[in-house]
Amino acid sequence: MHRDLLQQAVSAMRHDLRRTLLTMAGMAWGIATVVLLLSYGNGFGRAIENIFQAFGATSVGVFPGRTSQQAGGNKAGVQIRFTNDDLELLRNNVPLCRHVSRELDKQSTVQNENRSYTFPVMGFDASIQDIWNLELEEGRFIDDADNLSHGLYAVLASEARDKLFSGMPALGETIRIDGVSFEVIGVGKPRMQEGDNDNNRVVYLPFNSMDVLKDPHYLDGMWLDSAGLDHDKLEKTIRETLATAHNFKPDDPRAIFLFDAQKQLAQFSILSMALKLLLAFIGTITLGIGGVGLMNIMLVSVTQRTREIGVEKALGARRHDILFQFLAEAMVITAVGGILGILLSYAVSISVGRLTFYSALAKHAEAGDIRLIVSPMTLLVATSILAVVGVVSGMVPAMRAAGLDPIEALRYE
Repeated sequence: MHRDLLQQAVSAMRHDLRRTLLTMAGMAWGIATVVLLLSYGNGFGRAIENIFQAFGATSVGVFPGRTSQQAGGNKAGVQIRFTNDDLELLRNNVPLCRHVSRELDKQSTVQNENRSYTFPVMGFDASIQDIWNLELEEGRFIDDADNLSHGLYAVLASEARDKLFSGMPALGETIRIDGVSFEVIGVGKPRMQEGDNDNNRVVYLPFNSMDVLKDPHYLDGMWLDSAGLDHDKLEKTIRETLATAHNFKPDDPRAIFLFDAQKQLAQFSILSMALKLLLAFIGTITLGIGGVGLMNIMLVSVTQRTREIGVEKALGARRHDILFQFLAEAMVITAVGGILGILLSYAVSISVGRLTFYSALAKHAEAGDIRLIVSPMTLLVATSILAVVGVVSGMVPAMRAAGLDPIEALRYE
């Protein structure tokens, strides 16, 4: 039965091959548009994730501010200062906190022989490598032993190495920071850098070694890892913990400042999902136009084959036999057009490669560009849309053919 329907559909399609091919081309173009638009949405979402991942997608920064509300008899405007005790408070009170690190900053003069530059020098604990997802090009990063021994070691970001050493080997060499000698033990890989951002000009030191450059008693900031935590609950916990220690109101927005990369990523994910829905809607409209073309062609086919339908009914063909005959023809055209469209979308996605996005704004940001990602989920969604369009487009002419009166059909000229 199914084989007969398929043979009838193929035979009818061959009868007017040019019309059939044009209809298939319209369906192929429509499904290719849907797949490519959905792939663009997936690529956009992946680019946003890569951008955040490059800076530490689960990192949370906590920085001291100045109170803007009265609390506990203190006037507004009190400067909040963090110490090592605050780091321990976060370590003990924030659940699922895997890594924590202190931060000290200083703009310093960094010298190598006759080359001298002003670079941001930052003191951290070793865990900042995991929090910020820092990758090294050569050597190693600072570790806990360096911190305990107050070792005078430095890790150079890529641009800092280039400026100080101009292509010469940096590993094992000595640089001077504000007149103090430090041994270079590692060089970082280039990071995404937008505008005048200093990501690639940083000099990393062990936190405890910053005491030769700056008083380390008060921290410039603290960093922790927030993987698996509820963002609102995380912020509330941090604010309440530090508010108790420093006597300010937890809802004072200026007392401390929080940077939560995961929370910002979630906001961008909402925008990404909205973009995907918009692109899916546009693609569906485009595919619907192809479906209208299929419907028109099938209606023309019903008109041309009216006498044939009358003969089939006179020979005993039932209503649903006629309906399935024309619906099968529409579905074969849809299926072949869909396969061709999917192949076309793969060819376009491979040939296009990378579409400029974040690299237009930042250096070393190729990972933040958009790549057309034809995922299995994309194909499933596109195929589902195609099936609905094909059934709707084929059902109208099929119902018209099935509803023809056999006597009128036989008399049709």
